[in-house]
Amino acid sequence: MIGISTIGNATLIAYDDSPILSTDPWFGDSDPAYFGSWITSHVFPKNLQEDVLNSKYIWFSHGHPDHLNPESIKKLLGKKLLLPDHIGSRIYKDLIKENFTVDILPDRKWVQLSANIKVLCITTIIQDAILLVDVNGKLFVNMNDASLRHCYAERFIRNIVKSYSQSYLLALSGYGDTDMINFYDEDGKFVVPPAAAKPEVGIELGKKANAIGVNNVIPFSSSHQFQRSDTVWCNKYSTPVTAYKVGLPNNLNFIPPFVSINCLDDSFELINPDPVPLVIKNCEEFGDNWSDELQTSDRKIIENYFKRKEKIRQTVSFINFRVGGKDNFFKFEANNTKGITFEVPRSSLMTSINFEIFDDLLIGNFMKTTLHDMRSLYEGDFNLYLSKYADNGRAETISELEEYFNLYKQRFGREYIFQTFLDKSSYIFNRYISTNRKSFIHRQANKIYRFLK
Repeated sequence: MIGISTIGNATLIAYDDSPILSTDPWFGDSDPAYFGSWITSHVFPKNLQEDVLNSKYIWFSHGHPDHLNPESIKKLLGKKLLLPDHIGSRIYKDLIKENFTVDILPDRKWVQLSANIKVLCITTIIQDAILLVDVNGKLFVNMNDASLRHCYAERFIRNIVKSYSQSYLLALSGYGDTDMINFYDEDGKFVVPPAAAKPEVGIELGKKANAIGVNNVIPFSSSHQFQRSDTVWCNKYSTPVTAYKVGLPNNLNFIPPFVSINCLDDSFELINPDPVPLVIKNCEEFGDNWSDELQTSDRKIIENYFKRKEKIRQTVSFINFRVGGKDNFFKFEANNTKGITFEVPRSSLMTSINFEIFDDLLIGNFMKTTLHDMRSLYEGDFNLYLSKYADNGRAETISELEEYFNLYKQRFGREYIFQTFLDKSSYIFNRYISTNRKSFIHRQANKIYRFLK
């Protein structure tokens, strides 16, 4: 076979008669993620697991455990691992310590993996990556969880796509349960997430696809369910397979998830993996007891963790960890009234602090979050500074952040300047000139904006 298969959560297997490349292999029907909160929605068939294990190369986009899973990766020891060229090289350094064989792909350059397969990797400023996979002259744009906004490569990718008659987008989509949705207001009332409205998923997929000019769309990086007793409620906000096509523009061809595509004749065949039956697991099976309280030594570790993160201390005036029913306030220098209360079990909290994987707590969705004088965790880029730049990018101080951003800006080049100009122009226009989206001037400005992009 010369072609690809999609399976699991975000696994693409590329074949050139034999398996050559597998991406983000998470065997999520047996290896849970996010402190036991997530498993896959469908079985990862044994024959395709074997294809992963027999692949010549394994590529990981980023460090989230539904992509790079600490249990699944143990099965890959001895394989040639490929990584994006992330600033800070955290994943590379961690894997080298564990005796894995790792190569870093050059940014935005094609690398030949076999006679009929080549890849091009594009890093994002928030420690994710996009992989372009050319299989016998057919292009697969594997965006997984990444966004065009954070890599400043929309025109770059679109120019590549133009030379292909058949191109496919594989990207995260859905109602929104892959982000933090466990919010409460200051009166202790649950805040119903936007995912409850069940937005038309195909609209967002279509925007991504049309932005880069591909002609086929495959739902990807979205096949999970919640199994912990304190997160199973999230399943009501999960996206069914039937929803991904709703709202998709007519100019795009929809291909269901879990398929094998023949890159000789462009035909495809459904794999039809069995659903994973939901078995609710008690959080104590994963070491979490909601009655455990913080110890004095824990407070010191948490204090040191945030002390190193200068930008966080300038963004919010306090963070309160409610553990075992008791509040633990950590006060910072920010001259405002912004703060956050996280209600969370001690074990997973201290694991996330000690291993610097705070994002896993947010995505796991068992931690209850209350915002004080804040609209979201993205206000002031709080979540980005904490989990993306500091934990994963190793940029904690103001000077380290400046160097981090400068290195990425150099890599993005003129594309960064151009996109920044367009974004600022759009902001000024929308705020000061025309807020009426149906007006003639607004519609004409949008045409100009899309043309320049």
